[in-house]
Amino acid sequence: MPRASAQSAPSGSGELEPPPDIFDAQALDLEFWLKPRTIDVIRPASGERAKLLYWRDGELIESAYQDLCHLLRDVNGKETALIDPKLFETLWGTQAFVARYGIDTPLEILSGYRTPASNQKLREAGVPAARQSLHMEGRAADIRLANLNSEVLGGLVKSFRQGGVGFYYRAGPRGGWIHADTGLKRTWKG
Repeated sequence: MPRASAQSAPSGSGELEPPPDIFDAQALDLEFWLKPRTIDVIRPASGERAKLLYWRDGELIESAYQDLCHLLRDVNGKETALIDPKLFETLWGTQAFVARYGIDTPLEILSGYRTPASNQKLREAGVPAARQSLHMEGRAADIRLANLNSEVLGGLVKSFRQGGVGFYYRAGPRGGWIHADTGLKRTWKG
């Protein structure tokens, strides 16, 4: 996976305001990508939280992978699907990267896998959901990370160069979110 780096620490306001060159996708050393991977996630829709070691010594830990797939299930359609392991690389890389700068909070998973029926219900309700959404293939997640605004979080996810990044800005205390997927490399604002 390509690497990312930041050149500044969080400001006292709780949000990072990035200078134009904050992300350098080649700056992290190889050791960062070889260490064991523990991901800390929360699903606000179901109230679940888990901190799982899912990758060690170059191997996916099957039981933890299955637990993560369950956490990223369609909570509305009550179905679980296999999630692309590359998506977990992006989620873990994002969380591990910001932890180096004192942001050690769980990654909020707002949406993971979606059944076609759940995806259609969102579309009918006016929620931005593509007809051929990668959520339905287990290749996308909508995420949020405390203390990072959508621009900073999306810029970090984009720097990994692993797929698509959608920026969804919303006013209010919970703010927006970022769509991350393992499809074609592209960005958009919704």
